[in-house]
Amino acid sequence: MNLKQSLMENHSIKLQQSAENWQEAIKIGTDMLVSSGAIEPRYYDNIVTHIKELGPYIILAPGLAMPHARPEEGVIKTAFALVTLKEPVYFDGEDEPVDVFLTLAGSDSDQHMQGLMEITQVLDDPESDIGVDLDKVRCCKTAEDVYEMISSAL
Repeated sequence: MNLKQSLMENHSIKLQQSAENWQEAIKIGTDMLVSSGAIEPRYYDNIVTHIKELGPYIILAPGLAMPHARPEEGVIKTAFALVTLKEPVYFDGEDEPVDVFLTLAGSDSDQHMQGLMEITQVLDDPESDIGVDLDKVRCCKTAEDVYEMISSAL
């Protein structure tokens, strides 16, 4: 399943949300995927547990996190959720705040890798120091804006 199709089918975009901390920000995304039937509630618990054990491995670039866990830890079907925050949150021990959360639930390792590649392609910006252009996402005000951004990038 591709990124745009998944976001549409799962109704899994929430923009300019408020979260007190990284756990709340991740929960916004996983709650949408639980509601759509893509993941089990335990998927969220597994993500949080892994971050507490391993550190914020989900941060892909400054400002961008991709919450995910292993397929067997609660994934029913491959899906994505996109959450942007009004005010960024900090992960323990990190200097860079995060305000874009793109949750990935990969049903197997191939789906997981395909999801990573598509996200990279959509956000790719060779002009940027970090290689991604999060302003493309931050400028989106509606789900339709997100769909258009994805379509124009692919």
